[in-house]
Amino acid sequence: MHKQNAFSEPKLQEHGMGIMVLAFCMLFSWIFLHRLKQRNAKGPKTWPFVGAAIEQLMNYDRMHDWLAEYFAQSRTVVVPMPFTTYTYIADPANVEHVLKTNFNNYPKGEVYHSYMEVLLGDGIFNADGELWRKQRKTASFEFASKNLRDFSTVVFREYSLKLSEILSQASYSNQQVDMQELLMRMTLDSICKVGFGVEIGTLAPNLPDNLFAKAFDTANIIVTLRFIDPLWRIKKFFNLGSEVILDQSIKTVDDFTYSVIRRRKAEIDNARGYNKDDKIKHDILSRFIELSKDPENNMSDKSLRDVVLNFVIAGRDTTATTLTWAIYMIISHKDVAHKLYSELKSFEEDRAKEENVSFDMCHTEDQESFNQRVAQFAGLLNYDSLGKLYYLHAVVTETLRLYPAVPQDPKGILENDVLPDGTEVKAGGMVTYVPYSMGRMEYNWGPDAASFKPERWLKDGIFQNASPFKFTAFQAGPRICLGKDSAYLQMKMALAILCRFYKFQLVPGHPVKYRMMTVLSMEEGMKLIVSKR
Repeated sequence: MHKQNAFSEPKLQEHGMGIMVLAFCMLFSWIFLHRLKQRNAKGPKTWPFVGAAIEQLMNYDRMHDWLAEYFAQSRTVVVPMPFTTYTYIADPANVEHVLKTNFNNYPKGEVYHSYMEVLLGDGIFNADGELWRKQRKTASFEFASKNLRDFSTVVFREYSLKLSEILSQASYSNQQVDMQELLMRMTLDSICKVGFGVEIGTLAPNLPDNLFAKAFDTANIIVTLRFIDPLWRIKKFFNLGSEVILDQSIKTVDDFTYSVIRRRKAEIDNARGYNKDDKIKHDILSRFIELSKDPENNMSDKSLRDVVLNFVIAGRDTTATTLTWAIYMIISHKDVAHKLYSELKSFEEDRAKEENVSFDMCHTEDQESFNQRVAQFAGLLNYDSLGKLYYLHAVVTETLRLYPAVPQDPKGILENDVLPDGTEVKAGGMVTYVPYSMGRMEYNWGPDAASFKPERWLKDGIFQNASPFKFTAFQAGPRICLGKDSAYLQMKMALAILCRFYKFQLVPGHPVKYRMMTVLSMEEGMKLIVSKR
């Protein structure tokens, strides 16, 4: 009996070793065949279990350019990940299919909603179905209001002039400025005034710290990282790492937001009983607060909080980042700077003749006189007059083509589908259209696609639109951006004043590259030297 056991034990070990070798060979063969199948595929390298996560993580800081490199080879790029598959699209036909033709099959989806819920909640940018439709209907009514447009024009002019005063002081004292930070302050103050009727004063001359703005940026960065971090749910469950910082940031954001809502509600309640016409509030939050009083709308303070934060990300970050890239493009293209200045100067001279006033510049004027002259020019700028500055409009639009505020926008997939180019997409995956890459593709814009060329938007000096499925900076279809006109109004108001009265120079050696967030902001800001024209 003992001899049989002694004989059988090595046999069992040898048998076990054989199974291990066979398993290893099968695994190796599987990986080899997987890689062989991938050899001629147009897209990132994928591996069993982890998909393309390794290559994507290695390129995370330059993901938009990484995708653009693959889009130059193929109009559709498939990126398998451990728990889902991303299908990235840059062909206008595919984009139209997703954003319009088969719109109902491509909602924001549960995956996107779960990633962004902590920041955006059930707001308009993170909602689907009836909840989204109700919010959009209300917001659409507000953005179509002449009262809101007129109110916005006054506010955008006011804060553009506040920014000009800061730049004027910097030019007199030879101080460098971080233009991105200043623009973020300007747009935050503006959206809080237009959206919520409150003055928060981040663009005050002493540039006070703003905990809300910092916390909002931190939260934005962390929720964006969730899209490629398969461990974020584990970190959230155990309260570890970035998820701890996210919780702290959201608390700061919520404290500010709920205080704004309480303040606005109190003001509205206090106004009751007075002459109604004198107390009309044109801000967006007031409209939603009034709607919340109807039980059928089922709007809580949490719903109002989501409204506030969705409009902040829409009205602050996107506008400020576009203005930052526009100024960088103007600095980098002297011919564009000259043409833009010429248009603004001609506009000023024509209006001076019409009104029989003088806008002549005195180079020895003091700072107060200079600021008065800027304010005089700003008074000429309104919705209608800005609409006639076609080259200015083309500069903003060309900036958005190459540096879209939202560089990529993912959608969920409800049911299996086939895109117009034949690509099959599976239910539960994600389809992402990529405005950053679309603007750089020669098959969309011709051989000069990578060049900054505002003239491409002009025909006989008049601005010409492109298809929203080709120029996707404002999305397209049923979800097309409601705030497009408002965004253009603020951007053109600010740029008209800045480019008429200032020259900008990038601080030597300052790095310019984007930061991975839901919006295309500059990672190190934009440090400039400012001088008066």
